[in-house]
Amino acid sequence: MAQGAGAAQRSGLSDAADNSGEAKEQAQAKAKEVAGKAQDQMGRAADRAQGRLREQVDARSTDAGERVRSAAGDARSVAEELRKQGKDAPARYAEQAADRAERVGDWLRDSDGDHILGDVEDFARRNPMALVAGGLALGFMAARLLKASSRERYQRTAADPVRLGGGQSAPSM
Repeated sequence: MAQGAGAAQRSGLSDAADNSGEAKEQAQAKAKEVAGKAQDQMGRAADRAQGRLREQVDARSTDAGERVRSAAGDARSVAEELRKQGKDAPARYAEQAADRAERVGDWLRDSDGDHILGDVEDFARRNPMALVAGGLALGFMAARLLKASSRERYQRTAADPVRLGGGQSAPSM
């Protein structure tokens, strides 16, 4: 009987180990399925966000292109006025600026977001120093802007006696 109990106990352990292994495999399969679904949903969400971004870039670049073309028209008007006044050299410069602005406006109006991004990347690859200089200029301008706004905020705070007492004003009655 002791052997029968031992065999039953071993059989029970073996069944438990098999069940444990099956449960582990099922849990792993379920985890892979859930991870796959989550990855698919994230991919679809990223595609939707990228599509919206592309639409925004397209709309804004078209608008910017129209504005630049309008400015080019204004520069042409200035060139005509300069010619009427007999100032041919400045008129030529204004006309050249209008031509370039018109080309940029056409490019912005006619290009989609992918094309614009590709052109900017190509320019950055061909002219890395221009990219670095542009980044430095933007950083410098941002620092100046922050410094100026900080100074103004400090002056407003120093001039406001309520703020000197802890930043909260007493309720008015």
